[in-house]
Amino acid sequence: MERTLTLRLHIAELDRYLDQELGVSEWHEITQERIDAFARATGDEQWIHTDPERARADSPFGGTIAHGYLTLSLAPMLMAEIIEVADARFLVNPGVERLRLRSAVPCGARVRMRATLRRVRYLPEGRARVRIHLAFEVEGSNRPCALADANIVYYP
Repeated sequence: MERTLTLRLHIAELDRYLDQELGVSEWHEITQERIDAFARATGDEQWIHTDPERARADSPFGGTIAHGYLTLSLAPMLMAEIIEVADARFLVNPGVERLRLRSAVPCGARVRMRATLRRVRYLPEGRARVRIHLAFEVEGSNRPCALADANIVYYP
């Protein structure tokens, strides 16, 4: 499935999309600047992420790589490109399940995310708790670099 416009839904109709792919985000480049900013923000400044010269010489990846959690942290931005729940005032993310960081994301690579709705549970006061399967892809690779099931609660 190629990139389409953001899917605009309402809380009450989320269950219509159960077990369906909601869409695919745009491609986004993982720059060294983004990697370095993430390293500073998290305190994980391991050289495989932040030292391009050493990473070229000493790592099996041939250069710096993104933190696995950096890839996961892109989920809110990428999700906003895929789905908009029009009548949700806000949402919360109470957790991520089954996170798998399957392969390195080299600096300079482009990533995108596919989202598939796996579960919908309607809660009191018009809220909905959903589980969305996230598959992060690196351009040119035939398998996802990361997989996760994100739990999201939409509040009307």
